[in-house]
Amino acid sequence: MHATPSITNTIHPAVQPVPGAGMPPTGEAWETAFNAALRYGEFLDRFATAEQRARWDAFHARVSLTPEQKTLLGGFVRRMPVMVLAGAWCGDCVNQCPIFDHFAAASPAVDVRFLDRDAHPDIAAHLKVCGGQRVPTAAFLSEDWQLVLFYGDRTLAAYRSAASSQLGSSCATGVVPPADELIAAVTSDWLDQFERVQLILRLSGRLRQLHGD
Repeated sequence: MHATPSITNTIHPAVQPVPGAGMPPTGEAWETAFNAALRYGEFLDRFATAEQRARWDAFHARVSLTPEQKTLLGGFVRRMPVMVLAGAWCGDCVNQCPIFDHFAAASPAVDVRFLDRDAHPDIAAHLKVCGGQRVPTAAFLSEDWQLVLFYGDRTLAAYRSAASSQLGSSCATGVVPPADELIAAVTSDWLDQFERVQLILRLSGRLRQLHGD
C-alpha cells in the first residue's frame, strides 16, 4: 500500500518576487510620451543644427521604396503609433530615421513621432538596448497604447556591415553615408519590423473584437 503524499510534497513553495520587476509604464504613460513627441520635420526644426539638418535631408533624398514596399505599407489597416527615441546629433539616426518618414508617407495607418532621447528619461529607461540608451530605438504601440515591441539601435544588415569593416561605434557621426545597397538592406530590415507589428495588431483577438473584423 502506497503512502499518501504529504502536503509539503504537493504544494509548491512560495514564489519570491523578482527585485526590480515591477512598475512598467502604463498605457497612459506611453500615450503621454507619444503625444510629447514630434513629427519628422518638427523634430528637426527644434533639435537639429543647420549642419545636422543638411545630413538628414541628404540621406532622406537617398531613400526610396520599391513599388512592392509601397503596396505593402498602403495595405496596413490597424493604426500603428511608433515612437522613435532619437538624437539629431546621432549618425545612426541620420542613417535610419528618414526611412521611417518614407514609411509614414506610404501608409496612413503608420503614425511616427520622434522623441529626443533626453526629453523623458523615465520612459527612455524602458527602451534600453544591451543596458545602454542607444538611438534610434522605436517603440511600436497599439492604438490603445499597449507596447507591442521595441527595436533598435541598428538593424542586422547595419551590424553585419559594421562587423565586417570593424569601423564605427554605437553612434557614428553620420558624415560618411552608407552605400546604396546597405540603405536598401536596412530599409528592408526595418520594414520587416513594421510589417510584423502590423500583423500582430491585425491578428490580435482583442483588437479584432473591438473592430468587428
